[in-house]
Amino acid sequence: MTETLTISPEVLAKYEIVIGLEVHCQLQTQTKIFAADANQFGSKPNTNISVITLAHPGTLPKLNKKAVEYAVRMGIACGCEITRHTIFDRKNYFYPDLPKGYQLSQDKKPICVGGGIPVMFKDKSGKSVEKTVLIHHIHLEEDAGKSVHDGALTDTLLDYNRAGTPLIEMVTDPCIGSAEEAGAFLTAVRQLVRFIDICDGNMEEGSLRCDLNVSVRLKGASDLGTKVEVKNMNSIRNVMKAVETEFRRQVEMVENGEVILQETRMFDPETGETSGMRMKETMNDYRYFPEPDLTPVFISDEWMAKIQDEMPPLPRHLFERFTTKYGLSAGHTTTLTDTKEIALYFETLGKQTGNYQAAANWVLGPVKTYLNENSDKTADQFPLSPAQLAEVIKLVESNQVSHSTASQKLLPILLENPTQNPLEVAQQNNWLQNSDASALEEIVDEVLTAMADKVKEFKKGKKGLMGLFVGEVIKKSKGSADPKVVNQLLAKKLG
Repeated sequence: MTETLTISPEVLAKYEIVIGLEVHCQLQTQTKIFAADANQFGSKPNTNISVITLAHPGTLPKLNKKAVEYAVRMGIACGCEITRHTIFDRKNYFYPDLPKGYQLSQDKKPICVGGGIPVMFKDKSGKSVEKTVLIHHIHLEEDAGKSVHDGALTDTLLDYNRAGTPLIEMVTDPCIGSAEEAGAFLTAVRQLVRFIDICDGNMEEGSLRCDLNVSVRLKGASDLGTKVEVKNMNSIRNVMKAVETEFRRQVEMVENGEVILQETRMFDPETGETSGMRMKETMNDYRYFPEPDLTPVFISDEWMAKIQDEMPPLPRHLFERFTTKYGLSAGHTTTLTDTKEIALYFETLGKQTGNYQAAANWVLGPVKTYLNENSDKTADQFPLSPAQLAEVIKLVESNQVSHSTASQKLLPILLENPTQNPLEVAQQNNWLQNSDASALEEIVDEVLTAMADKVKEFKKGKKGLMGLFVGEVIKKSKGSADPKVVNQLLAKKLG
């Protein structure tokens, strides 16, 4: 068949796509899952390896307890049932980047079963959709090494630094129905693993990767079509592109009377096309059997309770609290819960000020601006602590300093000198507002006398002149006049 996909929208509309995702998350443990080798990205090739990683004869694996804990953490976050007594299995296949000739994984008894992740997305018509993507299971396994081609057509180099890195693999049910939904799910997974501190979620570094399982069927049909797996995707955008490409390709094949093969394909981000790699293996091909060198894993009630107690707040719980308890809009809350650091900074700031809306405005304004300009920093690295920024906000709330002065003049000085007292800086620079009504009344009278012609126009209906009067009073006061008091005085005198 031709590679040019020319199928019409009318024909595409007869079909629906069914998607299942396999998401691999590298766990941020200090060492590998079965060896004491460093779990570190970016090291010189083949330096984070040992005889255990390379499976030398006589070596034995030892399970990293922290990897189990992180997997359980993810299971709790997704509402899964935690398998309290589980084992590891050997998954047998030969690849050059697999030094053992098998992979230690979990087959019959994955550590987490069921559950789901709520997602929000807009469908192709622009309609907002809320849905829970169901998870079939989450299992623990070790990563393989990395094949490096460096542009060579025939030569392959091997870097085993990644071999043995602890992974969780999240397998969804075949319940995803669009590229938009797949993108929303991956976005939610990335946010979640970062919130619970088990994975950095950097797809460009491979610490979060996704395999895509796609089939098509006529709308209304109940049977699933033949599944095709797509690998080699390092971004959410590429996953969404691969969904669209495979949908069109498979529909065209069905329409042309061709047979879709159960195969593994590779996605080319440059062309946006997929190409065949190999026929897809079946479960029997892997010849799973229980790993004889590892004892079963038992998660006691005490250990389970400890993991639950140490769970950080989840994005959906923060979203509910920010909207219902603090009265923030869904739009503001979505941005505030984008990262754990931003969410916790905002909540602490809100408690310090007692005004959560004002706290949100400052976090979404000056704080986010600073972080965007300093992309290497997170909210917990913002120069001012929530308590220090709260002092600035209180100056504004008490009308001692105007919001514009606080954000444009006072804050930049404090960011460079975080130990300085905000009130003292404002006093030294004559930025404190004058709220003395009797003193300001004299200035108001002077301005109205000098602008008598404008006053007549105002009284004839040109109410827009009020801004001119306020500006002149503030100007005459050298910027110290409290605009609120000035407005009150002008309203009284102008009737």
